[in-house]
Amino acid sequence: MTRIKILPHVEYCPQGKEIQVKAGHNICEALLDNGIAIEHACDMSCACTTCHVIVKEGFSSLNELEETEEDLLDRAWGLAPQSRLSCQAIVAQQDLVIEIPRYTINHAKEN
Repeated sequence: MTRIKILPHVEYCPQGKEIQVKAGHNICEALLDNGIAIEHACDMSCACTTCHVIVKEGFSSLNELEETEEDLLDRAWGLAPQSRLSCQAIVAQQDLVIEIPRYTINHAKEN
């Protein structure tokens, strides 16, 4: 099992959290399965940037970025060199530390 440490996020994870996930799952699924309701407006189809995360540790262990993801990331708020769409980032064996950016491109959310 791979450990993912989520840094505190005011809305989704105020205290931060550590979760365990099997290799082969994407980060978005792992967060959702562990009670962290990260946005994923396109239902994980790599068509938006609402599930954008910044991988602070373990970035190189993730699968390669595909061109579609790279193009979409250009529109993400708070883009960093270690940015990924969590729906496309597949967990390997190396532990990760991730940050969920404070904002997304969505101006309004449904409850």
